[in-house]
Amino acid sequence: MSNYSDIINNCSKKVDFWSINILDEKSEEISVRKGLLQPISVNFDKGAMITAMKSGLIAYAATQDLSQNGIKKAFLQACEYLEKFSSYALFNIKNPFEKFNDNYFPFKQTPISQMDISKKIEILMSCDKALCSSDRIIDCESSLWSIENETEYYNSLGSNITQKHQYIIPSLSATANKDSITQIRTLGGMRAYCQKGGIESFLSLHLEDKAHNIAKEAVDLLTAINCPNKKMDILIDPDQMMLQIHESIGHPLELDRILGDERNYAGTSFVTLDMFGSYQYGSELLNITFDPTINSEFASYGYDDEGTKANKEFLIKDGKLIRPLGGAISQARCGMNGVANSRSSSWNRPPIDRMANINLEYGNSTFAEMLQNIKDGIYLKSNVSWSIDDSRNKFQFGCEWGQLIENGKLTKIVRNPNYRGISSEFWRNLKMVGNKDTFMVMGTPFCGKGEPNQVIKVGHASPVCLFANIDVFGGE
Repeated sequence: MSNYSDIINNCSKKVDFWSINILDEKSEEISVRKGLLQPISVNFDKGAMITAMKSGLIAYAATQDLSQNGIKKAFLQACEYLEKFSSYALFNIKNPFEKFNDNYFPFKQTPISQMDISKKIEILMSCDKALCSSDRIIDCESSLWSIENETEYYNSLGSNITQKHQYIIPSLSATANKDSITQIRTLGGMRAYCQKGGIESFLSLHLEDKAHNIAKEAVDLLTAINCPNKKMDILIDPDQMMLQIHESIGHPLELDRILGDERNYAGTSFVTLDMFGSYQYGSELLNITFDPTINSEFASYGYDDEGTKANKEFLIKDGKLIRPLGGAISQARCGMNGVANSRSSSWNRPPIDRMANINLEYGNSTFAEMLQNIKDGIYLKSNVSWSIDDSRNKFQFGCEWGQLIENGKLTKIVRNPNYRGISSEFWRNLKMVGNKDTFMVMGTPFCGKGEPNQVIKVGHASPVCLFANIDVFGGE
């Protein structure tokens, strides 16, 4: 890499700052559907993003030509953009970047690529057999998507950062039918069990056992009553809390969205800059952290894609809004502290403010204690649908599984449960927060944002949570 640095340094009089971020990635996807192995997909991707800065203006150029001439050409292209668009700059900021020299290789598990492909297929075939265990199951699928990558980051300040990551993204689904009723159960909804890890993490999921339970619950939903329409307490499982945190806390707190950058595409936010430090976002039980330090969580890393060191930070503390999700550039624009969350989906996209691991810290209540506090309520699991306005305020979410809670006990299963609310009011109704035993680390590979679009990995960990007096309704 020193040769690349030399090339850019020879031209660097044109700029005040430069950086290069190189990605080398391999991914594999294996899927079995109703007993049939689907075509196996293996992809390799490698490229570099050049960032150049002059007089507060930032420009980017990406390339897959990693020869010395290719890097030089991309750098000069970024410089050309700086000159061409200098009169259109919307803001002028001082260099916000830092110098770090580090390697981030925290995960010591065996890479999933070292498991024989026949063994992966055998496991997925066993899952598929379990998913199809009833003649009411009309469709089923089991899959494993795995990713391994290495990134190298260098900048003109002298940064030299290498990071290695390995991801596993399992998926299970079963579709059951009886007459005019069709119900689907999945592994947590939206591939919620994705995580960082290797062979050991994959085997520890015990997917075949989960597949049997998914098939049973899909069939059970066929004879379940429809979800009632009324206000009640709701007890939310971590696989649905993930979506709730993502949509009604994560996106509203992204600083570039608050500053107006995303209005044309992904929308704005009901949160404004003057709310930080004073706004009561939720009840005193609500504690939300940006935490890239949980090694197994899907979006853990040591440094973001602008070379900023990542540390755990509270975004919401005891219900009060403290800090936005803004990387170095957004922080410099508004003079506000943020976090190291400037991230890109690949080498051919510039980094922007993105969620990473956004977690709800666990509390002190056991699952049994939360049940005992519910006279009339419902237990909700696994997201199936979501809708939220473009300011990330009013929402309605649907779940795959619901079970009524009557006088402190789980009773009838219900199908097509939905609930709705307004973000701040909803979080202020947080009544109890589960303890460590109810806490689960989850995530999604499918968070979309930006123009051009970037679909990125996000982690969300949460305990089971109880909310009071929520509007619940059925889907029929």
